[in-house]
Amino acid sequence: MTAQAQGIWAERAAVAQQDFKRLFWNEERGVMDQVVPCNGTCNDHWIYWWHAHVVDVLVDALERTEASEDEVLLERAFRGAKKWNDDTLLHNYYDDMEWMALALLRAYQKTGKSFYKEGVLELWEDIKTAWNDNMGGGMAWKKDQLDYKNTPANAPASILAARIYLMDRKEEDLEWALRIYQFNKERLVDPATGFVWDGMNRLGDGQIDYDWKYTYCQGVFIGAGIELYNCTGDESYLVDAQRTAAAAVKELVDSETGMLPREGNDDCGLFKGILIRYLVNLIHIQPDLSLPWVNLIRHNAISLWERGRSESGLFSLSWAGDPEPEVQLSGQLSGVMLLEAMAELERTGFLEPR
Repeated sequence: MTAQAQGIWAERAAVAQQDFKRLFWNEERGVMDQVVPCNGTCNDHWIYWWHAHVVDVLVDALERTEASEDEVLLERAFRGAKKWNDDTLLHNYYDDMEWMALALLRAYQKTGKSFYKEGVLELWEDIKTAWNDNMGGGMAWKKDQLDYKNTPANAPASILAARIYLMDRKEEDLEWALRIYQFNKERLVDPATGFVWDGMNRLGDGQIDYDWKYTYCQGVFIGAGIELYNCTGDESYLVDAQRTAAAAVKELVDSETGMLPREGNDDCGLFKGILIRYLVNLIHIQPDLSLPWVNLIRHNAISLWERGRSESGLFSLSWAGDPEPEVQLSGQLSGVMLLEAMAELERTGFLEPR
């Protein structure tokens, strides 16, 4: 790589993180604001899982910089999230806890601080109570709706179980990862294409929400396949992951613009960033097949930087146009994830012509 190629995306990711902290960090609360500009009520409805991804994004920064100030802010954001979640990591939504556990596991692996691992294991014990026999098994979405089974509660749980297995080598954790993955694949993945459906029995009618087509469902199933390959060496899991990645592009990427979709605000703002995170993992695990995914990520990142970013550093939901008048934490996180993904690909040599 040239010197220029080594640094441009790292510089942009650094700017994005600086803008993120400047615009969203609330020093008094010790967490990020949930909307910018904040009108005084932006934090009234606490959204736990957004702050799990704050932790994840701050781990991204620490991995790139190795800076002590980034490690300090990471810990502050974690402790602030716990404080504003009634001083607990536990939650009604199983998928929200899975996101926090995944972020804390990365924080532990990066810093070695035991309290992060303790949080992971506390969450994992509670997450395991999601499994029940409604709809033939699988992880429930939340504690007061145990018969609704969806990919957001199952695929991240499989990722988490696999990563905990790789950390502690307890066979029961691998068994959990395999069992959850198998349920997700059998019940919520199109056998003809590999496209991942969101969920089933949401309304108590046993039906699958075929029209709920979201990027993050594809991302987490890809991620689960990668982790199970890491655990078992069984290449069929990578076949699944590549198949789902191809289906995601066919179904969700605009064939004319090459852009991932604008899925909406609120929780939907986070979805694309999650897909990007796991596509990067797919690139690393199968570099010989990486070019389509590298090109997709690069094209979207260039558009975000050149067209979807305001002068102050706020990101649009579309990654292709002006930011909304009020920018939510969820959407800003996705933009930061995209730029950190490019910095990682640059750092590991994937932005060279291949």
